[in-house]
Amino acid sequence: MIIGYAHVSAKDQNSERQLKKFRDLGIEERYIFIDKHSGKDFNPPQYQGMLLIIFTLIH
Repeated sequence: MIIGYAHVSAKDQNSERQLKKFRDLGIEERYIFIDKHSGKDFNPPQYQGMLLIIFTLIH
C-alpha cells in the first residue's frame, strides 16, 4: 500500500498537481489525504486520519 499526503496552506492554493502525481503513481483514492490548512497550527484532520490508518496497519 502506498499513501499520499498533500498539504496546501492557503485556501486559494490548488492541490490538483499533487493529486495528479499521486494518481500517476497508482495510489488508490482512499489512501490520498489532502489538507488545506494553515501551517501555523499543525493538527489537520486528513493528516490525523492518515496517521490512524498507518498506526492501525503496524499494530
